[in-house]
Amino acid sequence: MRVAIAQINPWLGSFSYNSEKIVNYTKQAASHGVKLVVFPELSLLGYPPCDLLEKEYLLKAQNEQIKKISSQIPSSITVILGALGGASKKSLKKYTNLAVILQKNSKPKITAKQLLPSYDVFDEVRFFEPGNKTFIGNISGIGKVAITICEDMWAENLGYKNDPLKKIKNVDLVVNISASPFSKIKFEKRIKIATKHAKRIKAPFVYANVVGAQDELIFDGGSFILDKTGRAVGRAEMFKEELLVWGEKKTLTLKEPIERIRAAIVLGIQDFCKKTNQDKVHLGLSGGIDSALTAALAVEALGKNNVVGILMPGPFSSEHSLSDAKKLCSNLQIKNIQYSINDAYELFLASQKLLSTNHSNQDISQQNLQARLRALVLMFYSNLEKSMLLSTSNKSEIACGYSTLYGDSCGGLAPIGDLLKREVYALSRLINQEKEIIPQSSINKVPSAELAPNQKDQDTLPPYDELDSVVEKIVEFKAEPKTKMELWLQEQLSKSEFKRWQAPPVLKVSEHSFGRGRRMPIAQRLESKSS
Repeated sequence: MRVAIAQINPWLGSFSYNSEKIVNYTKQAASHGVKLVVFPELSLLGYPPCDLLEKEYLLKAQNEQIKKISSQIPSSITVILGALGGASKKSLKKYTNLAVILQKNSKPKITAKQLLPSYDVFDEVRFFEPGNKTFIGNISGIGKVAITICEDMWAENLGYKNDPLKKIKNVDLVVNISASPFSKIKFEKRIKIATKHAKRIKAPFVYANVVGAQDELIFDGGSFILDKTGRAVGRAEMFKEELLVWGEKKTLTLKEPIERIRAAIVLGIQDFCKKTNQDKVHLGLSGGIDSALTAALAVEALGKNNVVGILMPGPFSSEHSLSDAKKLCSNLQIKNIQYSINDAYELFLASQKLLSTNHSNQDISQQNLQARLRALVLMFYSNLEKSMLLSTSNKSEIACGYSTLYGDSCGGLAPIGDLLKREVYALSRLINQEKEIIPQSSINKVPSAELAPNQKDQDTLPPYDELDSVVEKIVEFKAEPKTKMELWLQEQLSKSEFKRWQAPPVLKVSEHSFGRGRRMPIAQRLESKSS
């Protein structure tokens, strides 16, 4: 069967850029003798559009591009792409989420997404009207094709009463166009669900997923084609644009979850910078593992010439931390700048009596002062060099509120903010697999913010190996807190919610991260049944 998937990376809102890409990939597919090429969900607009959908002119601008695409594609091929449609006059919604079937200079055929997700990062119910029927029609050179959109294939797993896939039978091909974000466990889930559908319907299954990153979301692609027995007859690479023709690539390059997380974060940094017009990034290097890992991933994403490490020793910084940070810069071959905060710290302490006579909070105030002085240096550098600051906080710290507002929480992006501490270590070991990039001493040392004499993270936090499991349970799986540590974390989450509202975007790699998909109120007093 001459079918192909065009796994593309759209630019949200740029119809001209996306339509040019669609035409080029269609011509490439036609040169392979392909009769049907399938693009991902909302491939003409980009995903997720969020409140861009408040713009009244979107449909008109988009439909002009659909006409242009129809006039430019070869006559030998049919295109399925994702686009906006108008809602019915009776609906309070503005749009439908469409699959558009295009042939050269012909009137498009359309079908609307039936199941609209409204959980975690998804909010399609806000703007979209659901469709009520699955498209089943003949496509030249292919036969009878059923077309579904993303969530439509997940009905049984997510508890929807309406299951569009169960109504499909006696077809030659099933197509699902998707914009499914990456998470650590989702790839295998997709394969399992699609395999079940292919076997039941007794027809090949084409799954076309978008690739690229949009703000905090990372789309891994991972498109595939299954035959009617559920056997993979085509697999696209993950995290890369690609034209996948039936029968290509049956093996996975990125087999291990930690390898996929690395590729996801690298793509997330690349696309966030590209799509926000950032050429350069910098970060504060403490000599610890979190900042070292962030720097290594940034270099992999952007190249060594576009990453700068800034070393800011303070009154309690150790010599080994400074030497570890310098060694990291040498290993990565990146520029480093050293700027001591000691003078500024002492100057402020000398004048602090002008602000307050309350000495009961001296310790924490002085610790936070150091963090904020470092942020001052880092943001000053941002303005000087037009460079974006990367935050280096991990998920375990963010969950506990173990950061200083307007201090180490500053930044334009938090690349590792969805990694538990154990995943930070695992990813660092992966990066060091071939040669030492992250100094081994940064991996081995006991974590410390070095804001007070002989300070250790575990002076304030539970041991990370215990804390990680609790964060995973309470934040990712949203379980009820019961143990003493779980109740403690729930209290810390509540107390520090205001920090997360003001934190930079976190690249999402888990099932539930801090950011768009977690909208907790700042002011609340939730009581646990166990309290």
